[in-house]
Amino acid sequence: MSFTVLIPARLASTRLPNKPLADIAGRPMVVRVAQRVAAGLTPGIRIVVAADDPQIVQACQTHDVEAILTRVDHPSGSDRLAEACDLLALSDDALVVNVQGDEPLIDPALVSAVATLLETHPQASMATAAHPIGEIAEFLNPNVVKVVLDSQQRALYFSRAPIPHWRDQPQAGTPKVKNNALPDPPPLRHIGIYAYRVGFLRLFPTLAQAPIEVTEALEQLRAQWHGHQIAVHITPHAPGPGVDTPEDLARVRQVFAP
Repeated sequence: MSFTVLIPARLASTRLPNKPLADIAGRPMVVRVAQRVAAGLTPGIRIVVAADDPQIVQACQTHDVEAILTRVDHPSGSDRLAEACDLLALSDDALVVNVQGDEPLIDPALVSAVATLLETHPQASMATAAHPIGEIAEFLNPNVVKVVLDSQQRALYFSRAPIPHWRDQPQAGTPKVKNNALPDPPPLRHIGIYAYRVGFLRLFPTLAQAPIEVTEALEQLRAQWHGHQIAVHITPHAPGPGVDTPEDLARVRQVFAP
């Protein structure tokens, strides 16, 4: 199959200044992301960094990574992706996968999986991924986004709340019940990788914000609120950690250290 990988990269970051250009074993982080994805995909898949600053474009070109310059004033990553689709003259029926520029440990197989899922679900406008939750603390953590699915592997709802609600949850300390007991089957943690049909990606920034999107602070709920389906690939493993803080960067540098 054919699809394009788009990696949005913003120079501004409140917790980690100049994050896309942060050095990881001699290469900028956004370059590490692009090269990791390329190493695991079928040759010929186009990978493009959608940058908001010429410094990022220059850093990518130095390492033979394709990059384009987008506007600096986009309110969201989706808007930047939509502009990138226009700059690349992609057709409405083309597929793109959004890989975040701060995930140098991403599994390339996950990129292929969400693209394939979207291709095989023609009724869906988007595809994303999730993995089973293994710890009760993760299930209860509002910073961990959960998703529940229907029988066709489509998202019913995303939430920061612990969903599905376990009405008959045994009380901690009950015989034969561990303190970290979870429902069976286990709840699913959403992974922030998306595949889009380009026509929908161009439409998305024009859609009005949804009340549930504002309440949960989850942009994907806008698509559902407007009637668009989201297919979900389930992977058995959690993805490699992203980089949001200097501490995260230090851990990732250790992974790439010679």
